[in-house]
Amino acid sequence: MPKRTDHFNARDTLSTPDGNAYIYRLDALEKAGYSGINRLPYSIKVLLESVLRECDDFQVTKDDIDLLASYDPRNPASKEIPFKPARVLLQDFTGVPAVVDLAAMRSAMARLGGNPDEINPRVPVHLIIDHSVQVDAFGTPAALQINAEREFVRNRERYEFLRWGKQAFDNFSVVPPASGICHQVNLEYVARCVWSRPEDGLQVLYPDSLVGTDSHTTMIDGLGVVGWGVGGIEAEAVMLGQPIYMLMPEVVGFRLTGKLPEGATATDLVLTVTQQLRAYGVVGKFVEFFGDGLDNMTVPDRATIANMSPEYGATMGFFPIDNATLDYLRQTGRPDALVETVERYTKEQGLFRTSDSADPEFIDVLELDMSTVVPSLSGPKRPQDRIALPDMQSTFKTSLSAPAGPKGFGLKEDRLKSTCEIKAEEEAGLGEGFGVQADISRAEHRYVDADGDPIRLRHGDVAIAAITSCTNTSNPSVMIGAGLVAKKAVERGLKVKPYVKTSMAPGSKVVTDYLHEAGLWPYLDQLGFNLVGYGCTTCIGNSGPLPEPVAEAIKQGDLIVAGVLSGNRNFEGRIHSLVQANFLASPPLVVAYALAGTVNIDLTKDPIGTDSAGKDVYLRDIWPTSKDIADAVKASVTPEMFKKEYTGIEDSNETWNAISIPEGSIYDWNSESTYVQEPPFFFDLTPETPAISPVKGARVLAKLGDSTTTDHISPAGSIPPSGPAGKYLQDRDVSFLDFNSFGSRRGNHEVMMRGTFANIRIKNQLLPGTEGGVTRYLPTGETLPIYDAAMKYIEDEIPLVILAGKDYGMGSSRDWAAKGTLLLGVKAVIADSYERIHRSNLIGMGVLPLEYMKDINAATLGLDGTETYDIPVTNEIKAGDVLTVTATKTDGTVIEFKALCRLDTPVEVEC
Repeated sequence: MPKRTDHFNARDTLSTPDGNAYIYRLDALEKAGYSGINRLPYSIKVLLESVLRECDDFQVTKDDIDLLASYDPRNPASKEIPFKPARVLLQDFTGVPAVVDLAAMRSAMARLGGNPDEINPRVPVHLIIDHSVQVDAFGTPAALQINAEREFVRNRERYEFLRWGKQAFDNFSVVPPASGICHQVNLEYVARCVWSRPEDGLQVLYPDSLVGTDSHTTMIDGLGVVGWGVGGIEAEAVMLGQPIYMLMPEVVGFRLTGKLPEGATATDLVLTVTQQLRAYGVVGKFVEFFGDGLDNMTVPDRATIANMSPEYGATMGFFPIDNATLDYLRQTGRPDALVETVERYTKEQGLFRTSDSADPEFIDVLELDMSTVVPSLSGPKRPQDRIALPDMQSTFKTSLSAPAGPKGFGLKEDRLKSTCEIKAEEEAGLGEGFGVQADISRAEHRYVDADGDPIRLRHGDVAIAAITSCTNTSNPSVMIGAGLVAKKAVERGLKVKPYVKTSMAPGSKVVTDYLHEAGLWPYLDQLGFNLVGYGCTTCIGNSGPLPEPVAEAIKQGDLIVAGVLSGNRNFEGRIHSLVQANFLASPPLVVAYALAGTVNIDLTKDPIGTDSAGKDVYLRDIWPTSKDIADAVKASVTPEMFKKEYTGIEDSNETWNAISIPEGSIYDWNSESTYVQEPPFFFDLTPETPAISPVKGARVLAKLGDSTTTDHISPAGSIPPSGPAGKYLQDRDVSFLDFNSFGSRRGNHEVMMRGTFANIRIKNQLLPGTEGGVTRYLPTGETLPIYDAAMKYIEDEIPLVILAGKDYGMGSSRDWAAKGTLLLGVKAVIADSYERIHRSNLIGMGVLPLEYMKDINAATLGLDGTETYDIPVTNEIKAGDVLTVTATKTDGTVIEFKALCRLDTPVEVEC
């Protein structure tokens, strides 16, 4: 690799507790005549330090330094810059395909006669297994054991592959299952704020930064670490030592003032921020928080806001390093030497914020007085649709009859009063065969009221109440708050309604430790919020099955039941296929709604239940004060807990350690595996660059509306037995009980391509009035599963396009949303607009993203999707080109329109 070039004599030494180290001084640029460095947003300073340190006049040039050092916060140049993050973070759903691709690259390298051992991560890569546990068992102390053992049975092939990768690849570490959520483990353990590596006999210090294959990688921004989610393709490039190329970001400042009032939580704050920023529009931008309100915020509160950057659309939501950051590092058991090094380095580099620091300059500034925040939820289908707690009941009622869409379900009058009796008196729970005794694997659920009469299920009844997801379980204040609500509820004799599926999935074992220390865990247990696992569960669709009597009642009554979860995502079809109304809420409110049993209630006025003496109990009676919470956090959360849980965490799971793995640096692909297969992307790899051919005679595979998310596009959640993916597994003698989830089978392209565009809630306008992964096969007019139609088009050598509306691909960074699109034969997408990550992923897979020009779209052009399309794309295409697309209708009418080529940079063109 080219040697680094220090054009500005920026390298200097800094004394640290571990001895002298090199730093690349930002003030060297001030001395070289670049003014205003000290007023740059802190996040831009981190990018600037990267190009200054990484300059090699090849990947990073002196011109790149000049461009960023001349950054105008009020009017950034629309120019491309390189960024080389310090490290990469993977979770197992999105990480397995990345490791599969690396293994496939080794196989391809061997076929080409090269040295496969050269394929290794060039920067540290941490893969944390957190997305595979499902909530099969709940409401029983045995839930953790049952779910963990089921997880290993279902995922053994994947885990064998990852264990092989751990020993085969350099610079690659794996945190085993049942350890926590990747973003919380990153926040509490992996992140350092200042990273280092060897250089010329010393360590060189530089700001910790990363990209991750999960959109909520942004959570680490709350610790002052620059990081955001990318697609698997971008992550693999960084792993192999390549920069990310990006347009210089606009940075929107968000001034926080005041402090949260009594009764409001960090969750309420983030839902308010999300609503405000979505309304303003920050897609593709950095958001940087500043103002005296930061002095009243802990790192967990900041991380809560940073985590939901994808929900408000920003690339990241950044909080600079300050004294609260240092306090958090100490509280979480980081070494004293590291904390001192972080303080020295960031102060020396102008990266440390104090209450006296001058405010950076931004392209625009928004503001929020935190004292105005009120208890809130968001839903029923989008995280930006905030609802103040007093308005919850009326909003839900309105949503039932509101037109079907992001805020409504479109019920007609005859369905508005639907109910259905839960006929079964008890549900046996889980079966046997997973290494647990029958007497502890059966959770009893009685569906009768206090008088023994059967319970009726109604619209708005809560079917799922889940404390889950990195957003909130990383924050002791809201977790302790939930425990205190549970304690007061139990003391008053309240119980959770018997049809509610309750669960507690903390983001790390430290949460369990401090809830036990605070004496609150027994009360959560008594209400059914038993520990079900350490990892992402309900928030990513791993909610597991509803008890059969509840599921049957929902289906028979055609009911709109609710999920209330402390997560960050509630998109259509994400949480559970039968639970259509989903609301994000703080953990204490999750407990409250589980007790109420319905969202069709005003918790600010109506009783939440009756106590053992028959007296009404209101939410205000069981809600803890801010002082109660703060005192409990101070008394129960200690550095020793973090040290205990994270020391040796990579080898802490004995079941994981016992997995046998194949040897060798080239993976021995098993053609019989239904979990891991060698992908076809590198089968025909040659040293020559292939020519790009114009798209001619393309047909529309699907015509989609606004806000089509990656949850709609990418396979996620359970695998339906009647769909193409389910049939594929059954043809290979996989029983339905062993289907597992799409996420767990991301290492098998055959499963994933069959699940692409197969979401049960996707609405293909080629078939008006239908839902689900079906399309109109245009040559014959027949209705087929999208996968089956795509295979017929491929067989006939007919290319495909997707037509879409605004914000196409919003949501999680799912590389299979792009990979599956490619494997179905799609050559281009034509949309009103794109979410950043999905557009990038499409390019990475060779699918051309085109965007309608201003004031035109499919509707104004009269495109209904039955046309054939010609797109004149060739090797001569340039970033930002405008192409003339020709659409020919079935009657021969020709419609020509201009479309912007959303290849925004020369690197994207080359890709």
